[in-house]
Amino acid sequence: MKQLQFEYTDRATLQRDLRKTTLWAKNAMSSCVVIDIFTEDIEIDELDSIISLIGEEMPDALYRGCSTNGNIIRGGQSKKRTVIVCTIFEFPSTRVEMRQYALSDETEKSVTDDLCAYVKANSWVKGVSMLVTIRGMSMTRFCDDLNKLPDHVEVFGGGAFAADINNNVAYVFSGVGKCETNSVVFTLYGGEDLHIMTTHITGWKPLGRELIVTRAEGSVLYELDHKPAYDTYYHFLRIRNDEHFFNNTLEFPFFYEKNGMNILRAPTAANEDGSLLMTADIETDVRARIAYGDPWTILDDVRQGCVQIGQFQPEVIQVFSCAARRTFWGSEAYKETLPMQTMAPTSGFYTSGEFLRSNNDVNQHNVTLVCAAMREGGRTSETAARFEMTEEQHSGKVSMINRLATFIEAATEELETMAKTDGLTGLFNRREIQQRITRALERHPRDTALIMIDADYFKHVNDTYGHGEGDDVLKGLSDMIRRTAEELPNSAYAGRWGGEEFMLCLTGEAASFAEETAERIRREFEDHCFPLAGHQTVSIGLTYLRPNETTDSVCTRVDEALYEAKKAGRNRICTIK
Repeated sequence: MKQLQFEYTDRATLQRDLRKTTLWAKNAMSSCVVIDIFTEDIEIDELDSIISLIGEEMPDALYRGCSTNGNIIRGGQSKKRTVIVCTIFEFPSTRVEMRQYALSDETEKSVTDDLCAYVKANSWVKGVSMLVTIRGMSMTRFCDDLNKLPDHVEVFGGGAFAADINNNVAYVFSGVGKCETNSVVFTLYGGEDLHIMTTHITGWKPLGRELIVTRAEGSVLYELDHKPAYDTYYHFLRIRNDEHFFNNTLEFPFFYEKNGMNILRAPTAANEDGSLLMTADIETDVRARIAYGDPWTILDDVRQGCVQIGQFQPEVIQVFSCAARRTFWGSEAYKETLPMQTMAPTSGFYTSGEFLRSNNDVNQHNVTLVCAAMREGGRTSETAARFEMTEEQHSGKVSMINRLATFIEAATEELETMAKTDGLTGLFNRREIQQRITRALERHPRDTALIMIDADYFKHVNDTYGHGEGDDVLKGLSDMIRRTAEELPNSAYAGRWGGEEFMLCLTGEAASFAEETAERIRREFEDHCFPLAGHQTVSIGLTYLRPNETTDSVCTRVDEALYEAKKAGRNRICTIK
């Protein structure tokens, strides 16, 4: 596999470059040639001239392209508006095909169905690369439907963009279609001797406490923790809703997990109602955190990504880097991609969104660098391909931003732990256990049990042996409850309800062991002997969730069950089903 990369200046120079490519292809006895055309602004006359010249000089070549926010050539940011990348595949078994479709919310299903059916019928396909226009369209269903592709097929690509990030018009085109604003070009790669590996690089790290998305519709984020989403940016970062909002928030996208992947979502604008327009869909009930961008942290991720790519021993590397990363780095954007060029020819463009399949799930990313490495034939040695990062590009030093972020993260974690736990016993406090019960009812409406535990005659222990011994009794009881909960299958949450009362919430399979669990706690506590208080007992109430029940009603019923146990003589279990 060989690759030639050119910056377009004029027709005569391009003609010379294409003829050079033709000679390379003939000498290599190539199986096919693929030409990528990336341009910051679509000039129809210029594009027609380029395409017609390709048809004259290389009529058998496949070509595709799109409008971009900037181009990457030889691992660095191109200063020219248009770049042309010619990839020569040398192995006879290598196959490449292209398919272009009109794409909209109405056609999305038929497009993905047709592509998936075609790939399933052609087992030679190993990878699907896509150039797609995404502005004004939710890509969530599109990505979900691409999951129907065979598990072994890599999926990667980028969203077309424009030189002006405020311009919503973008184009894709190919030799099997035309230049369109609402379209997708799929390039299918495969063959016995072609190998593809993909990875992604972020470098943005989560900062501060979790925020729950309490209201979102498509790409509009309305509320975080039941407050206008914009308030988060102003309250924590003092970012104002003005013409600089987009640039100021680039360093602080939202960070959350989806399909086992860390996903970044960046706001592009704040609306008058306090909602945020995001670069892609975000789901309700997601637990998100603000992330921060720091050059040293990002470059460390780049280094790790290069190590992974180097082990693959690539012959070419395609990169799809978010336009937000280009804006973040400014004139130093090359620092992320130049190390890859030291391993293999590296080219690509700055996107409106990045796509990658990981763990059999296709995800749309933002503020991310997606890399696709290719190689024909096997690895040439057991040694990984070497890459170069100068001291200026990467250093072991920790920046002040990173130090401050680490300090804030540690302090936040300590405060969150303090806010959730009871100081004496280390169990969840009442507020947290109530929230856990509420979530359990939502997720396990048919198999949730509550166990409420009360230390019998606890006032007598305090009055007779002192509060120190009373605290030891409560800590001993809480240790038994915690240990029992940890040994149960699925989820079991334990908390101090107040005073000498404790609550245990069992969900899933654990709920079927509720009666045995209650009896074990009662018996073990009765058998335990405290230094001063000796043997003590507990009374226990037990109940199960009923259909369409609220947290308040089930908690009231388990409290009634506990009352019945105490009224019946204590040191016993009462169950109300």
